[in-house]
Amino acid sequence: MTDEITWRVFHTRHHLPRPQTPDPLIDTLWDLDEWLDANDVLDGQPFLINPLGRYDSELNEYFATVLNASPPDTQKAVASDLKLWLSFLWASRGQRDWRDARPEDRAAYKQWRTVDPRGPHVDLVTWDREVATVNQFYKWAVRRTYATQNPILQRDSRSRDPLRRNSGGTTPAEASHIGPRRDIVWLTPGMYRSWRDVGLRGYTPLGLPDPSFRGRFGTRNATYSNMMIRTGLRLCEQTSFSLFELPALVPGRLNTRTWLPWRIAKYGSARYVYLPSSSLKELWDYVEEDRAEAVETARESGTYERMRNPLIIADRNKPFVEIDGQRVTVDQLDHSERRRLLIDTRDGLEPAALWLNEDGMPSGRSCWQEVFKAANRRCANHRLDLRCHPHACRHSFAVITLEQLWRGHIQDMGAINPDQRMTHQMIFGDPLNWVRIRLGHRSITTTLDYLHALQELEMETRMALIPDDWKPADVDPDDLNDPTAPDLERAFA
Repeated sequence: MTDEITWRVFHTRHHLPRPQTPDPLIDTLWDLDEWLDANDVLDGQPFLINPLGRYDSELNEYFATVLNASPPDTQKAVASDLKLWLSFLWASRGQRDWRDARPEDRAAYKQWRTVDPRGPHVDLVTWDREVATVNQFYKWAVRRTYATQNPILQRDSRSRDPLRRNSGGTTPAEASHIGPRRDIVWLTPGMYRSWRDVGLRGYTPLGLPDPSFRGRFGTRNATYSNMMIRTGLRLCEQTSFSLFELPALVPGRLNTRTWLPWRIAKYGSARYVYLPSSSLKELWDYVEEDRAEAVETARESGTYERMRNPLIIADRNKPFVEIDGQRVTVDQLDHSERRRLLIDTRDGLEPAALWLNEDGMPSGRSCWQEVFKAANRRCANHRLDLRCHPHACRHSFAVITLEQLWRGHIQDMGAINPDQRMTHQMIFGDPLNWVRIRLGHRSITTTLDYLHALQELEMETRMALIPDDWKPADVDPDDLNDPTAPDLERAFA
């Protein structure tokens, strides 16, 4: 499908340049900012335009109502999946309107997406996600009477969660059912250190400085990834961290907790985040050195004075700003508002954001995604077979933490009687639930995926310990040469 016959995704934005027109009527009508504010449309909200350049108000109502409080990444992903489906209807199904889509359209779409030689050959995990996205959209559209039917066939839910399984709900029948479990990509501590030192810090696999390394922010980048793997924060959550969420170092305290506000926590999962003393010291070293240097450079060039519509904290001991005459504290600001947040200090303005780029401005998520990609390229150049991405740091935190907690939990339980076990459970809780809270998962079923990773780890460890000359103890060696006997040697090769 070419760009001429596809739907397109755009994102709303305030403060666009006004068109130069001599027509006073058009000039009067052109006040996009007022319209966005009147309709409570925030910056970055996606909307879809059809191949004829038309705006479908019923379709885009989905983003303005159902998804308006969803994380930006979720909104972008939904818009992208819907765009693919709508473009297929337009280009391959006779410009069919989404309201008239039928199950046979979805069957044809699945064939094109997964097996058609001319299609993209997406894997079943991707297909299942796309089905879920379009299914939720049509459930909403049918309730709103915008569509007469959901083109996705349904079946009774067989969720692993008993509450969902017994709720009488349905799930898409055309999901693969054979797609692999969500792959938990994670690194052991040793693997992570090797990746970090080679990819981010500019060392060789032997631990020597790499003379070809040209990175100027190795310490900052390593500090960022260290914080991520030690806390399990998501990319969007950590990137929006501010100086006001950074706790002070307390001598003798091994872990210091800080509060992650609901406005920057995905799905509003506000929670305590525990920072190990080593990571916290690294963070303060970054603030006092690399970050301070970036701020000073930006001040000298007048960067902060040129910011458009900044939110300024007059007194850092009283972290609030005035928005439309209302006093708003820092913990009530969302991701985009925090990027505009400045602190007025005796040395001049500085961003409240913890993570800054080389220009002294708050760094974005795409910046950190590129940092990880560049690190992976450097590892590949050194023939180091290690890759990492931000979510792999989160997975690593979950698997390693859960393994350590379960080890201690089982050891404690084995040494006490049943009554004491009940008391122990009431006081210290369930390790799986503790990890769920730290990760900000809404359902324990999501956290259960990490138990699967532990089971895989245990099996890999057991298999690695099998000696090369091992044979089943109850098998006669002569049977291995018997052509009528089971092919045990191949089975255990």
